[in-house]
Amino acid sequence: MHLMVPESTPVEDPLALYEHRRQPRAPRSCWVMANMVAGLDGSAAVQGRVGPLSTGPDARLFERMRTLADVVLVGAETVRREGYGVRLPADVEATRREAGRAPLRVAVVSASLELADDLPLFRDADADHRPIVLTTALSDRAKLDGVPVEVIVAGDSRVDPARALTELAARHLPVVLCEGGPQLLGAVIAADMLDEYLLTLTPLIGGDRLPVVDTTDIAQLHRFDLAHVAEEDGSLFLRYLRRGGR
Repeated sequence: MHLMVPESTPVEDPLALYEHRRQPRAPRSCWVMANMVAGLDGSAAVQGRVGPLSTGPDARLFERMRTLADVVLVGAETVRREGYGVRLPADVEATRREAGRAPLRVAVVSASLELADDLPLFRDADADHRPIVLTTALSDRAKLDGVPVEVIVAGDSRVDPARALTELAARHLPVVLCEGGPQLLGAVIAADMLDEYLLTLTPLIGGDRLPVVDTTDIAQLHRFDLAHVAEEDGSLFLRYLRRGGR
């Protein structure tokens, strides 16, 4: 056993703890990160929203973690509930451009395609880098007529995470950051596609009865190795890597 605190090392830039080369396991595949936040009771939301769980340090790191990814993967319910939009800080966006990296894409998983066209994600979309919607062969794609999105079929009656990630890799989006919700994250883990799990524990109790991961479809244990623990303002920042991964 190792006591992590009070013997600690100051970190000037928390993002530096996560800046390393992420190598997909095989050609035409992705490196998949998940970044989630939970209270001490394991709750993933307060009155249906994640925001109230997040402390200042977590909110800042959450935003900046997006700079490490090529595409943010998110479930439709999270997009609807959170009024979802993905914008990088101006300085980070400028650094990304200077490095020759393409703008950050967003991929929404939705079987129903119940996505209002006035959502910030669509309203503020870059016409040259439209949001991606990953859906099923049975979905009514006419619901998205006139909405500035790229629609990809990645399953028959349900979106298949493995197929979805293959489609993203084929579009040169190899580093994926999954931001939930719990059902999508559970599906990614069940498909054994999660390489890196970032979990912030905030010092709050009393949230919704909503877990960070919906384990309904997970039929076996998936093991991860602890890479680091950091702390700020009472929140713990945990980073785990898939056992057997790099």
